[in-house]
Amino acid sequence: MVFGAGRPAPRLGRLRPSQGGYDLPWMSSPPATKPPKPVRTGARRSRRELVRTGGMVVLAILITLFAVFNLDEVKVDWIFGSGRAPLIVVIVISLLFGIVLTYAAERIIHKRA
Repeated sequence: MVFGAGRPAPRLGRLRPSQGGYDLPWMSSPPATKPPKPVRTGARRSRRELVRTGGMVVLAILITLFAVFNLDEVKVDWIFGSGRAPLIVVIVISLLFGIVLTYAAERIIHKRA
């Protein structure tokens, strides 16, 4: 290498052995990282997972059929007045109300214990 007049050549200092040759003191080496683990493709699912997935599909189909067959309008009597609503809406609201009441009752029981 040719350097301009009056410029000293850079000091090499002490050379350190590395994987790919020598690291010079003014150079940085990339951090040592592990390669990512290969993603397993085509891994077989256990029988339990397959049964659970199949059960969820069957349950989803049954819920969908239940909703489709219960679209008739029904008369809903409230404490004050009455109205009309699709049967599926009445069933879902009743279900949600029951879930909330059950959750509240369980919290009260566990609080006392």
